[in-house]
Amino acid sequence: MGSPDEKSDEKPFLPPPATSTTAYSHQKQYTTSVIFLVVAFYWIVSLAVVFLNKFILSSSEYKFSYPLFVTWFQLVVALLVLLIWGTLGRKFKVLSLIPPYEFDLSIARKVIPLTFMYVMMLAFNNLCLQFVEVTFYQVARSLSILFNIIFTYTLLGAKTSFAAIVCCGIVFLGFVVGSYYEINFSWEGIIYGVASSAFVALYGIYVKKTLGVVENNQWRLLHYNTTLSIFFLLPLVLVSGEFQGILKVYFLNDLGFWILMIITGITGFIINIAIFLQIKVTTPLTNTISGTAKSCFQTALAALYFQNPISPMNAFGIVLSLFGSGLYSWVRYREMQRK
Repeated sequence: MGSPDEKSDEKPFLPPPATSTTAYSHQKQYTTSVIFLVVAFYWIVSLAVVFLNKFILSSSEYKFSYPLFVTWFQLVVALLVLLIWGTLGRKFKVLSLIPPYEFDLSIARKVIPLTFMYVMMLAFNNLCLQFVEVTFYQVARSLSILFNIIFTYTLLGAKTSFAAIVCCGIVFLGFVVGSYYEINFSWEGIIYGVASSAFVALYGIYVKKTLGVVENNQWRLLHYNTTLSIFFLLPLVLVSGEFQGILKVYFLNDLGFWILMIITGITGFIINIAIFLQIKVTTPLTNTISGTAKSCFQTALAALYFQNPISPMNAFGIVLSLFGSGLYSWVRYREMQRK
């Protein structure tokens, strides 16, 4: 998962720090081995987020088909990690990356619009993952680039270059081809994927607007966003009827199930650290290439692990979508360099 402006295939709990080419030009130079380890760490955690969520939602022995509750529970785990980490950070300098927990109502009110986008993004993300194969997951959510262009123009009045629009066209073509020839096609998965893509784009825009409220500190924003999200998402879990269904699940007393749920929540939180480190030790281009390459590897790995049937045209659509996304990131990077 790169920045909110790029495609995002894991469940982000944290907006990546604002970056620029200038900022990178003055950053500390890291050794190749450090960069390799950080990128590998990002790949491992990012892949774990997607596969663990797919596993628990539809592929494990438990098959816990309640995506809204899973999302809510993972947010609770993330908040607990924030509280514990922030407390330990006061005593141990090595853990001082995340500041002590804070929640000010005056600041929280200003974060609420962002939290709404965030909750919708996470909810539709897991709903999409429940209904589509991991091999098609990237395609189903690839339209975040298209929505980013649309919302950037309608909300911010910023125009997009012709080259970037062409890249978006390639992504959209890949989406259409991949969807039409998807063997295990699901209208629910497509609809949820498109909705998730729209909220990913909106979330990226609102992050830029909201970071100033917390003095551009992404970890402080995480405190407010996570806390508010827990309160916002709970009514959705209740209204959806998931809670009544959960009470009938026979394995609720199984310790293994809750350990799996907690691991999934912790992994979802750790992706924040992985994104932060990758952005810190690499250049924007390396960060972009890493995200695109990881998406390709994720698709291939899903095909091998889940044995999802893929038609030749479906595979072509997936390749088109990934290629267009990577090309879009490259074009935007070059444009940023020129500016």
